Amino acid sequence: MNYLAHLHLGGSQPGQLLGSLYGDFVKGPLAGRFAADVEAAIQLHRRIDAFTDQHPLVAAAKARFPRERRRLAGAVLDVFFDHCLARDWSLYADEPLPAFTARVYRTLAGTAELPGRLALIAPRMAAQDWLGSYREFAVVETVIGGMGRRLSRPELLAGAWDELAQLYEPLSEDFRAFYPELQRFAGSQLHTD
Repeated sequence: MNYLAHLHLGGSQPGQLLGSLYGDFVKGPLAGRFAADVEAAIQLHRRIDAFTDQHPLVAAAKARFPRERRRLAGAVLDVFFDHCLARDWSLYADEPLPAFTARVYRTLAGTAELPGRLALIAPRMAAQDWLGSYREFAVVETVIGGMGRRLSRPELLAGAWDELAQLYEPLSEDFRAFYPELQRFAGSQLHTD
């Protein structure tokens, strides 16, 4: 799962929203590096990633990609699934997407210190409404292009967006089957922290 899904699944309180994002920017043991609610959300982020990576529906979705893409299919799928979530947001959330993203951006702006690269990208994330822009499939192409530029071998993502376009409907069905299961898992984990 990518940023939007983690934010949606990780709890609605400010510390939970922060930890849901920090999970992509903070590695290693936590042991008191952040407030307890933030650390709990980082741990939930990690459990969501593990659940997703091991789920048979996700494995089947990755298998839809050509063999040479499978190594990075998980990353491509994460972005596509955020598109599906943004596109169909009202099916999964009561709060309208613009209100949700505005709340996330306010939380980020009101946080004095953000970890690592998040401190650099948070202002752009808000100014360009990265989270809300996932509704548009064309944005997925831009995101994949950015991912490719960060790879030592950018050619590994060449053609990925075209493959997504061809697989749009079956991957959308995969998302519709998987996301409610992920919501149930995340909800059960929120109540155990």
